[in-house]
Amino acid sequence: MQLYTRTGDHGTTRIIGGKSVHKNSAQVEAYGTVDELNSILGMVAAHGDLWPELQTEIMAIQQYLFDCSNDLATPGASERYPFRMTSEHVTWLESRIDAYSDIPPVIESFILPGGSSLAALIHLARTVTRRAERCTVTLQQKQAINPACQKFLNRLSDYFFALARLANHRLGVKDVLYERSGKVFHNDLTKDQIPK
Repeated sequence: MQLYTRTGDHGTTRIIGGKSVHKNSAQVEAYGTVDELNSILGMVAAHGDLWPELQTEIMAIQQYLFDCSNDLATPGASERYPFRMTSEHVTWLESRIDAYSDIPPVIESFILPGGSSLAALIHLARTVTRRAERCTVTLQQKQAINPACQKFLNRLSDYFFALARLANHRLGVKDVLYERSGKVFHNDLTKDQIPK
């Protein structure tokens, strides 16, 4: 199988549907950053010996991120090229965040990426997720996109925050608190009080 095609030698690539775009376009930047995130998750999943359930869940998220990349590489949904991400993916992530966030001890201050090497890697995934979200917002300002992708990426960074804290907790490692942080987490705020 020949891996190179030479079609990108002039700085362009083809998106779903066959349209040619520049490789530094907002569209390619968005789905390319999601691809970068997916590669980091491959490293997180490789820690399955420490936490087998984590590996299964991360590999499911990798599949969803590939679906998200597909949608971001699609100029618009059609019968031939339907969007793959839905609100159900967002709801599933919210259920995981809710399940994980109450397990570690309550914190009120910012934390620094770190503690265990696994948590640090998950925090890396969190920050790349934030960049992927910013790239997606940039793309959304230029053309219509699947809104489920943007919502999924927004929740995914929260998921990784909760997961990194849980990883440290499970491994018996304390979170690294930001020393000059004031009270930033309002633990008395209920889910019903959060604006939709």
